[in-house]
Amino acid sequence: MQLRSFKFSLRLILPLAIVLGLFAFAIVPLVDNLTMRWFMRELDARSNMLANAMQDPLTEYVPQKSAKKINQLFDRAILDERLYALAFCDADNQLAYKTVTYPDSLGCRSVSPKLGVRQAVIHTPQGALHITESPLNTEAEHLGKLVLVHDMSFIERRNADTRKYVITLFALLAVIISLITVVVAHLSWRGWITSVKSLLRGGLLHREQSPAASNHSATVPPPTPPEVQPLEGDLRALLNEINLERRTRDDSSHIWTPEKLRTLLHEELAGDEVLVVSNREPYLHMHTRNGVEVRRPASGLVTAVEPVMRACSGTWIAHGSGSADRDAVDRNDRVPVPPANPSYTLRRVWLTKEEEEGYYYGFANEGLWPLCHIAHVRPVFRSGDWDQYVQVNQRFADAVIKEARTDDPVVLAQDYHFALLPRMVREVLPKATIITFWHIPWPNPESFGICPWREEILEGLLGSTTLGFHTEFHCKNFLETVDRYLEARIEHEVSTISYGGKLTKVEDYPISIAWPEAEDGPGVAESRTSIRQELGLPANQLLGIGVDRLDYTKGIIERFQAIEKMLEQHPEMVGRFSMVQIAAPSRSSLDEYQNFEARVRSLVQRINRRFGNSNYEPILLKVEHHDSDQVNRYYRAADVCLVTSLHDGMNLVAKEFIAARDDEHGVLILSQFTGAARELHEALIVNPYHIEQGAEAIYRALTMPEIEQRERMRSMRSLVKDFNIYRWAGRMLLDASRLRQRERIMTKIHSHSRKSLRRVV
Repeated sequence: MQLRSFKFSLRLILPLAIVLGLFAFAIVPLVDNLTMRWFMRELDARSNMLANAMQDPLTEYVPQKSAKKINQLFDRAILDERLYALAFCDADNQLAYKTVTYPDSLGCRSVSPKLGVRQAVIHTPQGALHITESPLNTEAEHLGKLVLVHDMSFIERRNADTRKYVITLFALLAVIISLITVVVAHLSWRGWITSVKSLLRGGLLHREQSPAASNHSATVPPPTPPEVQPLEGDLRALLNEINLERRTRDDSSHIWTPEKLRTLLHEELAGDEVLVVSNREPYLHMHTRNGVEVRRPASGLVTAVEPVMRACSGTWIAHGSGSADRDAVDRNDRVPVPPANPSYTLRRVWLTKEEEEGYYYGFANEGLWPLCHIAHVRPVFRSGDWDQYVQVNQRFADAVIKEARTDDPVVLAQDYHFALLPRMVREVLPKATIITFWHIPWPNPESFGICPWREEILEGLLGSTTLGFHTEFHCKNFLETVDRYLEARIEHEVSTISYGGKLTKVEDYPISIAWPEAEDGPGVAESRTSIRQELGLPANQLLGIGVDRLDYTKGIIERFQAIEKMLEQHPEMVGRFSMVQIAAPSRSSLDEYQNFEARVRSLVQRINRRFGNSNYEPILLKVEHHDSDQVNRYYRAADVCLVTSLHDGMNLVAKEFIAARDDEHGVLILSQFTGAARELHEALIVNPYHIEQGAEAIYRALTMPEIEQRERMRSMRSLVKDFNIYRWAGRMLLDASRLRQRERIMTKIHSHSRKSLRRVV
């Protein structure tokens, strides 16, 4: 048996050593070429920087013909060991000044016919030299050109060192891999493959935990064979490095577009189907006096995910809530959307009134919503609501399973309405890649402990392959919550949880918006004029805008109190400033929301009576739905946008306002309790509970100089443009692709290991 293993090892080692040797000699010219280009870029950059530094003194010394000062300047410059020589040629292309090291053969000949800075490499008896010519001009005349000569011998030395290191590296790799191969041949193949799979899936996390203390539903992984234990630390460290490299590469500053997302899907998820699950549907069909109309609901989730589906195609599964939704679908409850240019399928799920009351209004919005937002509204938990929540989650899970054409779809489950769905889908489709994104905050463990069904919710979410939140802070809260209430193996360094024999990766994916490619609507000047005319305001009226659902978490009351305090402290703003609050009605059937709306209206009336008159109201409250085009006009017309949420996962209003301001004017006031505040540092960040601080921020925004507005807005626009919705989706789908590739590779490894074991035996 040992002799067969040894022969099997030799059959692997010899071809491997030959391939590594050939690869090493093949890659050396490529490395030489690459390092040469790197060093050339470095020399170009150094030359340009030095030329720029010498521009000012030379424009002073040359007209004065101060040869002494010029020679001193040149002598100091060539103290740099890489700078070989310097010279200055006058306007007649005659050599006027040079260092003693400057080769006479160079003279003042041009190295390139191109205008501006010119660079070239020439070979002389002194060796290879890098020549840079930089024109020297004043506003009145052309003085000549500065010639910089760098010695390139150091590049040849470094290339030689690089070749030596590459060959040595491959030799060491050959030796190390050969030794590892010999060891592997003498190990039990079954134990080895099981251990490697466990490492890759995070199964060797916190192994010191006693199996007796494990949750009854958890599967205890097999112990690590003694032969593998010396490699365990190295493999885990390598996985950490790969994860860090992947996150760094994904965060490189690219402009993500629908085309790039489609390309990614074609390259990384070719042939894989993508299913989105959410409560809110992207399009509603409504009966109106003019017939059936298609509307887009006011929802941050729809705003974020709908552009992704346009790029991805696939199927979106959602609750059909429009009055004409049933009339629009086919016999399988499907309808192609968007109506004007269909690019994906909407699959509607129907709920009874009782189910909607219990699952949506009850458990989700009277229980989980206030629980997660910690907005000082008492969560309400009823057993009947929980039963409906479980039933509806199962209904949507069944729809996912029915719509899936394969046994391994990519499922994107959206938000707190479907905390149980990942586990339900996983039980039927164990190969599915399930990415759950939690669009609202995740509270600390103590707050979440209020929920009577906390373990069931956590177990449901841990059916996900990847669980996403807006910020690292929310990820940390979730890990600590699982640690508090479940017996699971948690690796905080790589943010993974192993529970029930499955691994869940917990990641932060800051959500964003689709950056507008071009403004089709009215411009800023037109919007400013038309909005003020519609509101009956003077053309020079300062205008604030707030766009929110009428929800107690949005800080609307605190916002109005800050405006009241600002008008009180700065009476010169009375009559000059008006605040437009667009408040879309939300969950109006709930008592808490009805009471909140009454409080908002009462406060607005009081402030308007105090500071207003027959011709002026400081606060203009619009409790009605506005489409995106209308809202965009208000964004472009406003001088300041107020986002004062008491607690928010991200808040896309802040990013929508920034995207609308292509004039680079306007000021964003942003609550520190939003996820957006962790990205948009150039906004005026406030604590919405601190009314005086909010008042001063509003006054500062209204009086901020235009140059400061432009600098702040330009920086924020650049960030929002780069980190857009397609980047958000791309990162999640890239992670899904890598997870799927890993599973497929592990399946192949397991299959090959069985065949190899049979051959060895």
